[in-house]
Amino acid sequence: VQLQASGGGLVQTGSSLRLSCAASGRTFSGYAMGWFRQAPGKEREFVGFIRWSGGSTYYADSVKGRFTISRDNAKNTMYLQMSSLKPEDTAVYYCAADRWRSSDYSPTRAFEYLWWGQGTQVTVSS
Repeated sequence: VQLQASGGGLVQTGSSLRLSCAASGRTFSGYAMGWFRQAPGKEREFVGFIRWSGGSTYYADSVKGRFTISRDNAKNTMYLQMSSLKPEDTAVYYCAADRWRSSDYSPTRAFEYLWWGQGTQVTVSS
């Protein structure tokens, strides 16, 4: 499995930005795909995930209502639409994937993901 994150950049507070995560190597039905972020000097933080089959999503409280995860089956690509960006959203954003393990699976921790993309920098200026 290979994941390629892209779309980061420098934006102003209140702006919107869409990140992409292009996945290859297999079909992703039966997989969870997540977004994490890591700011300098801080631990990697869960942002949200999507269950590829069905498209159900789950978000961290810090981004709920501002960020939306979606996927395009035909393109094998996951997206993170970010709106109302704040300076505290500044971080390197990573996409990750792993198999959906059970009906009540809720992968919010980094160690639950086996495959990772390389990260894309998002900087929100005040």
